[in-house]
Amino acid sequence: MSDLSRLPDLPCDAEGPVFRAPWEAQAFAMAVALHQKGLFTWPEWAEALSAEIKAAQAAGDPDTGETYYRHWLAALEKLVVAKGAASVMALRETADAWDRAARATPHGQPIVLGG
Repeated sequence: MSDLSRLPDLPCDAEGPVFRAPWEAQAFAMAVALHQKGLFTWPEWAEALSAEIKAAQAAGDPDTGETYYRHWLAALEKLVVAKGAASVMALRETADAWDRAARATPHGQPIVLGG
């Protein structure tokens, strides 16, 4: 995990990355897993994330750290598409399916996709 220290603005404490919500940890884990599978290198990832953060700042993101993992997820989606691992349409369809499943799931129950 020492390579992660080179990632731009990674929210960390003495024990490692810090997450505000479960989805942030999941997005983090997806990026790590895709890197371990060889989809991209850490320098490629750092470049993609940095570009996403810079674009958000240019669009007015106040860069308080609260939106960091939104940028992380956007960079991950763009990199996955650029590497041919998924299409924009497939990502959109999956996000829509999760949204429908989440809205249809009673509070406190696990979300089931495609059930």
